[in-house]
Amino acid sequence: MRERLADVLDQVPSFNIPSIVMPPTASSDDAPMLSDVMGKDRSINIFSGFTRDVDSVAARLNDGSQNATILAPDNSAMHGLPRKPWEDPREYESLGANAYEGADGPSRAQKNLERFVNAHIVPESPWKENHKMQSLAGNTVWYEIKDGKKMLQPGNIEVSSIADKVANGEIWVIKGVLNSA
Repeated sequence: MRERLADVLDQVPSFNIPSIVMPPTASSDDAPMLSDVMGKDRSINIFSGFTRDVDSVAARLNDGSQNATILAPDNSAMHGLPRKPWEDPREYESLGANAYEGADGPSRAQKNLERFVNAHIVPESPWKENHKMQSLAGNTVWYEIKDGKKMLQPGNIEVSSIADKVANGEIWVIKGVLNSA
């Protein structure tokens, strides 16, 4: 005699696994941070690497309570620098060719790199046009719209794109570098 489907199903052991029925919902804690997306755009991978080399910046980019606008120089701008971001011509003048060697050399280089990276971090996002802000390095920066393009001031540096917008800020790709001296 054929059994009814309902009778067969009654004989199958039941398992109480609610996660199979309903997947967990995403919480706001799962929202991507600047640190999660910083290395995503290959056109800024040089600067992106530098942000990981500065502990205070890396921590900020991973902190959902601290918004920021990252002004990330593209790789062409980084290659066009007259010297490495951790080199300071004044230190070469006063200390000579070995300015970044010896016991104090690495800490001098790290301080210079930190100043360079901090000059490209604005502690606000969203950031409004013509709103003057202090970068983390203490430099005053703002942007204007000129001929339909975002231009960073001072220096008239073009923002070529906004690479990403996440919970704690935005990454702007720029076609130059800001003065960090």
